[in-house]
Amino acid sequence: MKIALQLGLIPGQTTSDKAKWAKDHGVDGIEVGAIGGPHEQMYRQAEEINGLVPICSVCGNSRVDGSSSFDFLNPDKTKRRASIDGSKSALEFCGQVGAVGQIVPPIFGGPVVPDLSPWKSVAELEDELMFAAAQELGEWAASKNTKFMLEPLNRYEQHYLRKQSDGIRIIEAVKSSGLGLLSDFFHMHIEETNSPEAFRAAKGYTSHIHLADNTRLEPGTGDIDFVASFKVLKENGFAGYMAYECGISGSDEKEREANLIKSLDYMRECIAKA
Repeated sequence: MKIALQLGLIPGQTTSDKAKWAKDHGVDGIEVGAIGGPHEQMYRQAEEINGLVPICSVCGNSRVDGSSSFDFLNPDKTKRRASIDGSKSALEFCGQVGAVGQIVPPIFGGPVVPDLSPWKSVAELEDELMFAAAQELGEWAASKNTKFMLEPLNRYEQHYLRKQSDGIRIIEAVKSSGLGLLSDFFHMHIEETNSPEAFRAAKGYTSHIHLADNTRLEPGTGDIDFVASFKVLKENGFAGYMAYECGISGSDEKEREANLIKSLDYMRECIAKA
């Protein structure tokens, strides 16, 4: 298993500085954000990283005009198309830099489609929209040798995908090699009754992992038992990236850097114990 950091969490003034810091501190990968339209900033970041550390993933989605876009389940066809096209652009980037894939929650908040029962319920309409989007994006991602990765969020952020099984259900229904599952320790700590068992049930589906403690700060600041889940992940044969997606504790840059280094050491110890 490999440890990655989101670019914004890495100490340094420039992208080049951050990449050098990551390399010097044994970080295995960098996760960048889907920003800029049509993602020119990601390409500039890739040039500055210059192969010092692999770009392992892209987090989030944006339209080609640069604005955030998570409208895959929106009744407005124009908004759905903008989200799908934004993902295609990000997946094109992923394929070019050799990233595992793009991480996307399909919606934030509650449902926006109408309830058309008894013909179709909200849940049925959302499933059909998601299946159609996932089919198109899964095929596109596969053609770029990367993955469109669905991210379940906790109940306070998303209603549609909350458990690992929710993401797996979509992947199994669509049956595309270009789809994957993002497993986030923070969200799982809220939604799953047993995170290690949830990982066990997701064997073969988890493509990438987000790391955060239950505090939403760096691992080691809370009470999540990472070793127990890492043991299951090793049993599952997972050898992919685990990227920090969290805040870093500390009152100033120097303290945050020290706490990040401490947490990286803690994660390596947990992997070793597993």
